[in-house]
Amino acid sequence: MMNKLDDYMRFNQLALSVRGQRQQLLASNIANADTPNYKARDIDFGTAMSAALGKTDAVKDLHKTSAAHFSQANTVAGLPPAFRKEVQGNVDGNTVDMDVERNAFTENALKYEASLTMINMQIKSMLTAIQG
Repeated sequence: MMNKLDDYMRFNQLALSVRGQRQQLLASNIANADTPNYKARDIDFGTAMSAALGKTDAVKDLHKTSAAHFSQANTVAGLPPAFRKEVQGNVDGNTVDMDVERNAFTENALKYEASLTMINMQIKSMLTAIQG
C-alpha cells in the first residue's frame, strides 16, 4: 500500500527536489555576481528530472582516482551543474548576468510553488479518499 502512495507522489516530490536544488544554484549565481572569474551555473530541469526518474543513461557510476576529484555531492539528481553560456563578456571574467539570473530565479520559484501546490492537492485527495 505504501509503495502505491509513494509512486503516486514520486514525480512531484522529485520535481520539488530538483527545483529546490536549482534554486540554490541560481541563488549562488546571484550572490557571486561581483566575484571575479565566477562562472554562472545552471541545470537543465528536463535532463535532471529524467536522471532522477532513472530514464536516462546520463548518470554513470563514476570512480574517483584521486582525492582531488569532485564528488557527486555537487550534483543535481546525479548530474553536475553546467556552466551557463556567456551572454556578454565582462572584464573581470564573471559570467553572471543579473537580468538572466533574476528571471530564472523568479520562474523557478513560481514552478517550485506550483510543485508544492500539486503535492498539497495530492495529499488532500488522499485524505478525502481515506476519510470518505
